[in-house]
Amino acid sequence: MDDIFQRAVAYAKARNLTFTKELGAGVHGIVRVAKDNVNFRRFAVKLHRYEDPYRREKRAYLRLRELELTAVRGFNIPQFLHCDDVHRAIEMTIVTRPFLLDFAATWLDEPPDFPQDEWQESLEKREQFGERWPEVQRVLAVLRSHGIFMFDISPTNIGFVDMGGHETG
Repeated sequence: MDDIFQRAVAYAKARNLTFTKELGAGVHGIVRVAKDNVNFRRFAVKLHRYEDPYRREKRAYLRLRELELTAVRGFNIPQFLHCDDVHRAIEMTIVTRPFLLDFAATWLDEPPDFPQDEWQESLEKREQFGERWPEVQRVLAVLRSHGIFMFDISPTNIGFVDMGGHETG
C-alpha cells in the first residue's frame, strides 16, 4: 500500500474520522471528505506525499487565517481547522465555487527563484482561463499584496461559476 494511503488510514483512526469521498488527488497529495465520528462534522482533509509542499501549504493556510481571509474577490478559500505534522495532514472547511484551492505550491513573502523555463510554463497557464485571465490576475495580485505567491494556477485550483450557475475552470 502507498505510504500516503497508510498515513490516511492511521490519521483517520487517530482522529476518529471516517473518509467518505475523494475531492481530489494530484502530485502533492489526496483530498478526502472526512466525517468526525464524535461531533458529526464534515470537512476536507488533505494528506501530502512530501514534506516541503505540506509545510508550504500549512504556512499559507496559517497566513490566510491570520489575515482572516475567507475569500478573495468573491473566490471562497477553505478555512484551516487542524494539522498534523506526523501524518502531513491538513483539515479545512469545504468550499463551493467560486473558490481558491491548493496552496502546496505557494511561497510566502517572496516568490521562489524559478528557472526561466518554469516561469514561462507558469505564464502559459493563462491560456487555460481564456477571457477570465484578467480576473485570475486580480485574484493573484490580492494574494501577493498579502505576501502570498500562489503558483499552481489551474482551473481546478481557481474555480469559477459561469453565469448559468455551472461549474467552470
